[in-house]
Amino acid sequence: MSRKHGFLDLIDRRVGVWGIGLEGRTTIMALRSVTADIVMVDDNPGESAQILKTDDGGLEALATCDIVFKTPGIPRRRPDVLALEAQGVYVTSALNYYMVPFFRERTIAVTGTKGKSTVTSLSKFFFDVLDVKALAVGNIGRPPYDTTLDTSEGWLVTEMSSFQTVDIEDAPPIIAITSLGSDHLDWHGSQEQYVADKLSITTKPGDHVTIVHDEPSLRAEADQLGGNVIWVSGRHPELTSALGLLGEHNENNVEMALTIVATALQRSVDDIAAEVTPRAGEFTPLPGRLTRVTSGLPEDAVTYIDDGLATSVTPAIAAITLFVDQPLVLLCGGFDRGVDYAPLSDALASRTAPTHVLTLGPAGERIGESLGGRVTREAVATMDEAVARAREVLSGSGVMLFSPAAPSFDRYTNWEERSKDFTRAVSATGQTDDETDEQSGNQSPA
Repeated sequence: MSRKHGFLDLIDRRVGVWGIGLEGRTTIMALRSVTADIVMVDDNPGESAQILKTDDGGLEALATCDIVFKTPGIPRRRPDVLALEAQGVYVTSALNYYMVPFFRERTIAVTGTKGKSTVTSLSKFFFDVLDVKALAVGNIGRPPYDTTLDTSEGWLVTEMSSFQTVDIEDAPPIIAITSLGSDHLDWHGSQEQYVADKLSITTKPGDHVTIVHDEPSLRAEADQLGGNVIWVSGRHPELTSALGLLGEHNENNVEMALTIVATALQRSVDDIAAEVTPRAGEFTPLPGRLTRVTSGLPEDAVTYIDDGLATSVTPAIAAITLFVDQPLVLLCGGFDRGVDYAPLSDALASRTAPTHVLTLGPAGERIGESLGGRVTREAVATMDEAVARAREVLSGSGVMLFSPAAPSFDRYTNWEERSKDFTRAVSATGQTDDETDEQSGNQSPA
């Protein structure tokens, strides 16, 4: 089906939207201006009479559509997706269909196992400092086709997951690959397929630059990279520090963002760095990314770090390396999507400073098993229990690091809700029971 004009090509067409979460609802809003014939389907439609259940008439209804926009959460190779495509139905993503030439030429795709949110936000900040119009969209905020956004001009710095890159049919002019680890294996089916899906956007048609962090895991997959490849690594530690960011991995994130902006504006990286450095203090680091949390105690020698955005192994390992000489309690775990936790276990076991691991959820159970007896560990049921145990283990001095290495949706709606619960539990330290009840609204943690 043609997508020369994007959603405008769907005027009066029958369109299916499969998966009615945030992205699905945003897609429906965008479609309402071009068609009234929208079929809404979800695996778990709840009480809505307008939404069909996938395995109860929904799949059959989707088969009658001219096109189906699938939410990224539904695996591309799921049997019912393949069955629908076998019937001749074009199944794609709203993001892919949106990227017609008018938008494609202004899109910057940022993807990677870790660092993509930071690189996206840094790129937007650098554009702002340079007085160049840009929006940070995609997974970091709202989809670029959100009807409440003005996307008529400027760069669209778009954070994309591997769920989304696999559906992109035409490469945008600038693509950034921040890192490559192990993630979403339940969705992709294998590590090899994850890598292929993540990097596939770089080999799609269209002239483009591919900016790649120069690290061994990506060098090993160089034959899967397309476009004019530029390898980068951190060269501006002073700027990184001035931005309020920690660690070598953030030096690399800063270099990625500088290279993105320099490529977009056809300027040198060093010139961009020199111009943005005086205003680096205005940058606000993302919440949940190595963010210090203040407890409710006036004098507390324990340092609490919220790294809730670290939903995979690679960023969790990067966070651990920042506290090499300090006593550490790591809180990790969550939804189990089948990734290999051996690298995380090895990183923890190699520490010489005192180390204790607290685990949550199904992923936490597997992390604990992978540790064996190399590091002391225990399972906890709630954030409050975790904070209390960390304080006991650290005896008033050291670091409690919440870096889950797993997604949140075993118990929480998203990573933000989980990070907020961690912050709440830390802030409640030292408060009375009445104060804690008032702060949490007399509700148990999700």
